Amino acid sequence: MSDTVTVAVLGAGALGAAMAVRLGETGHEVRLWNRTAERARVAAEPATGVTAVDTVVEAVSAASVVITVLRDGDAVTEVMIDAIDELDTGAVWVQASTVGPRSARALADLAHGHGVAFLDAPVSGSTEPARQGKLVWLVAGDQDALTRARLVLDDLGSSVLHVGSGVEGSSLKLAVNAWMTAATVAMSDVLALCDVLGVSHASFVAAINAGPLAMSYELQKVRMMDDGSYEPGFAVGLALKDLELAAAAAVPSPLLQTVRDRLELAVAAGHGNDDLAAVDYLRKSGQS
Repeated sequence: MSDTVTVAVLGAGALGAAMAVRLGETGHEVRLWNRTAERARVAAEPATGVTAVDTVVEAVSAASVVITVLRDGDAVTEVMIDAIDELDTGAVWVQASTVGPRSARALADLAHGHGVAFLDAPVSGSTEPARQGKLVWLVAGDQDALTRARLVLDDLGSSVLHVGSGVEGSSLKLAVNAWMTAATVAMSDVLALCDVLGVSHASFVAAINAGPLAMSYELQKVRMMDDGSYEPGFAVGLALKDLELAAAAAVPSPLLQTVRDRLELAVAAGHGNDDLAAVDYLRKSGQS
């Protein structure tokens, strides 16, 4: 693979747009497509090396790597059924949407049935890590396909973890997101505890930072919670969707059910499109 790759990014939401911009900046030729075409145009217009295209066929034609970054398995299936026969021989489909293992298996079967190389490859990280090339790839699939897509993955991520040959990436992503979401809800509750005990948030953060308990992601959430600034990152509605996928794939968890309940309250309060830090709205509004 040369240093310049033609990449199709299907999905111009926050993460897909950030991926496209980063890949353009690192020298790739990027075609960005979205079902709402205006969203792709807005992301592509100021970006170097990124072209918004009107049809998914135009996006994937002659692309060496096709990245799907869509909301769920149904959306990915709908888009790829129309596009898959247009992929070039030798193209690699990098399925980066969080869809859960059941949908991931169906998408892998779709790819293999059409002779398309497939990587089950969700990421840990959101828009800012994508823009900085610091995503963590959770990749399952054939080693040859990974080798062919590796340059693109490396330009978007600081780490590429090859975790299996099937759809283990999608399973791992649910576990990672469940941990992240539960930790964010716990952080909000601990801040409420600090308030009751008269402990300043700055003192709490200093104590955590001083030892092995520091979690940079959650300490970032403290700042967002205290500022009441919930620009996504990772939206509450998406976190809720992922917990529902986890619940469908695993034995019931009382802890994760409690976390889901909190997310549902945040969505009902109008925070579904806000960052996960918005679960703290109850504390901020004096309701916790």
